[in-house]
Amino acid sequence: MTTSLRPARLPDLVWRRPYALLPLPPLFWAGNLVIGRAFAQELPPFGLTFWRWVIASAVLLPFVWRALAVHRRTLLAHWPVITACAASGLAGYPLLNYIALHGTPAATAAMLNSTLPLMVPLFAWAIAREAPRPRVVAGIVLSFLGVGWIVGRGDPATLAALSIGGGEVLVLLAAAGYALYSVLLRYRPKGVPDMVFMAALTVTTAVLMLPFWLAEAAAGRSIPVEPYAIASLLFIGIFSSLLGAGLWNRCVATLGPALTGASFHLVAVYSSALAFLLLGEPVRGFHLIGIGLILLGFAIAVVPGGAAIPRLPSRISRALTDCLSRLRERSETRSGSG
Repeated sequence: MTTSLRPARLPDLVWRRPYALLPLPPLFWAGNLVIGRAFAQELPPFGLTFWRWVIASAVLLPFVWRALAVHRRTLLAHWPVITACAASGLAGYPLLNYIALHGTPAATAAMLNSTLPLMVPLFAWAIAREAPRPRVVAGIVLSFLGVGWIVGRGDPATLAALSIGGGEVLVLLAAAGYALYSVLLRYRPKGVPDMVFMAALTVTTAVLMLPFWLAEAAAGRSIPVEPYAIASLLFIGIFSSLLGAGLWNRCVATLGPALTGASFHLVAVYSSALAFLLLGEPVRGFHLIGIGLILLGFAIAVVPGGAAIPRLPSRISRALTDCLSRLRERSETRSGSG
């Protein structure tokens, strides 16, 4: 029984070229933020978080249930790690974002989420005592200057008046939770296939969220049985939760975490465009300055020095040339057969 999320009919031309997959997970996650913002009043946060992982589990389990049974003892022996990962990343991260989106524009939330890759070294040092390199520290400092500029809306004086319960603070706490989750993944059980481990996480997250969803529903806040709500849940559960993670894992395995992590900042670009087009949210100057500082800080932190920098354009060039050659071959084959 396979445990891969690879669709059976996905062309090899795309699947074997991870550069073509790289922009997709940020697009799915940007859609999640925009949906959470657009229907913040209609889709309660606990219910939305609970049902997204119920849907993800329902889609994934038929493919991995046999392997899940084979590895059940190993998974049960590592229940503290699984529970901590589920609580910090899969539950806490979306939940805090959904709550924040009640008062925070989707574009601002996406830009503040861009600090997530830069928080990982901080937690790696705190938990595993892995000291970050000086350039990583410099990148983190510069990135948080960008965060401060966005939170202060271009006016540092407003930071003093920022309340601790502000939506921007909740977004940063959500990003910190996912950074913690990313570091905790190194303690995942060895020998368990990726999708089996992911299934254990999705089921655990749904179980953790169940009592909160029941309490929210008892208080009168439930997911409406309307076409827009069902469509939103299906998109978030299948694309933002399941496919986003599966394609992200594929890119990490083939391109490495640094290059893949850089693509996370596309969430801000996608979200800004979608929020502008669909929600009419403005993109202001302080947004652009802040995201520029965040991206510059990330580049300083992760881009290798020396001769390693020019290699990326050549790789992209070779990949594009290869893709175009294959497309030309297929076009010629179809023309010849027609």
